[in-house]
Amino acid sequence: MSTLNTAVHQMRASYAFMERNANLVRRYWSWEIVWLCYSIANALSVAYIGLGTEALTGASAVDGRYMVLYLIVGTLVWHYLSVIFYWITDVISIERWEGTIEYTLMAPIHRLTHMAGQTLFAVLYSMLFNTVILIVAVLLFDIDLSRANLAGGAAVLLAGSLSFIGVGIMASVLPLLFPERGSQMTHVIIALMLLVSGVYYPITVLPPLLQRLAVLSPATYVLTGVRAALLEGASLRQLWPSMWPVLLMGLVAIPAGLKVFNLAERYAKRTGKLHRNG
Repeated sequence: MSTLNTAVHQMRASYAFMERNANLVRRYWSWEIVWLCYSIANALSVAYIGLGTEALTGASAVDGRYMVLYLIVGTLVWHYLSVIFYWITDVISIERWEGTIEYTLMAPIHRLTHMAGQTLFAVLYSMLFNTVILIVAVLLFDIDLSRANLAGGAAVLLAGSLSFIGVGIMASVLPLLFPERGSQMTHVIIALMLLVSGVYYPITVLPPLLQRLAVLSPATYVLTGVRAALLEGASLRQLWPSMWPVLLMGLVAIPAGLKVFNLAERYAKRTGKLHRNG
């Protein structure tokens, strides 16, 4: 009975972190509208590159509509994954800004409980944003998704979420250990993944060294799988080669990330790095 009570307590604690983040979004709703408008404008700007390339090179040389869909899918996948990454890595920055970091990290809850609430909110938040962007893109570009395997694409996205959660937990150590510049350091990680993952171009155009690095990026497999599902209507069985690598990465990265975070947390407590800035 005590085990059940403990599990219920941890689940409620995870939900509390989700509710806290939802309240933060509600409090800064004007910023969320600005961010949504920016995200839509950014996705559309990238998509128009497809039509622009067709206009510059000639309709016979480039299928502008296919390029638009190719770029839109890449933009949406990357936006989804990067939002999850940033919500997790910003967990320390948010706590510092709100002045609650000492209370949160000293609270009698498992760190897994804390991160579970943070990551579940990140996934839901990112899905909501991406849905809005996709609806706008479909209406504006008259995109035909009748042959797309939307369920398969969603399955690949969810599988890829696990690996990005693990990477995000590891990266969240930087703001914990470096209060003044740790958040900025996480941008380097996401920028390198953007470069090698083939968000806006196939990885075959990259130099051999970067192509080898692309194999290590979970975003590479997610992009390949989602594009196969949406552009070619690939079945779940056909998508499996893109799903199992990110599932494996997630199974390794999440426990490793929690272990690294626990070590960094203990060090931060010993050295007095748990203070508010901003």
